[in-house]
Amino acid sequence: MKALNLLRLIERSVLVALFLTMVLLYCGSVVTREIGGTFASQFAWIEEAVRLMNLFLVFLALGLALERGKHVGITNFRDRLPPRALRLMGGLIDIVGLCFSLYIAWLALELVQFVLKSGQRSPTLDVPMGLIYLAPVIGFLLLALRYGLSLFGVFDRFVPMESAE
Repeated sequence: MKALNLLRLIERSVLVALFLTMVLLYCGSVVTREIGGTFASQFAWIEEAVRLMNLFLVFLALGLALERGKHVGITNFRDRLPPRALRLMGGLIDIVGLCFSLYIAWLALELVQFVLKSGQRSPTLDVPMGLIYLAPVIGFLLLALRYGLSLFGVFDRFVPMESAE
């Protein structure tokens, strides 16, 4: 359980740092464009950087969102099920979610390898484009981990975190 708490802390810290960095960079970009004149063209990389950080922000939050029960779901049917059927349906959803997440992570890893071999680089940041495609790999692996933990009863993602603690 300590490992899971450490993972949560790392995920939250990275997400907060990414978000704050995005806000600061974008605000700086707006100010530079307003008062910088021709100097502002030297900061064209900021928009691409913020876009890429947003991509990582979304994918890295997948696991935490699932664990906290924040993914979109239709609960009308689920709320009417008896407890035994609810556990069976939850297990089935976890198995399908785990398999799907691992499959998407595998496809994304193949895409990373393909794009890295192509030698593509981002226009303004000049980083290998394959590294950008690591976001879905990491995000779906974190999501698969959460589905697996839910499947084995480490936490119940259908119970809000506040009432579970």
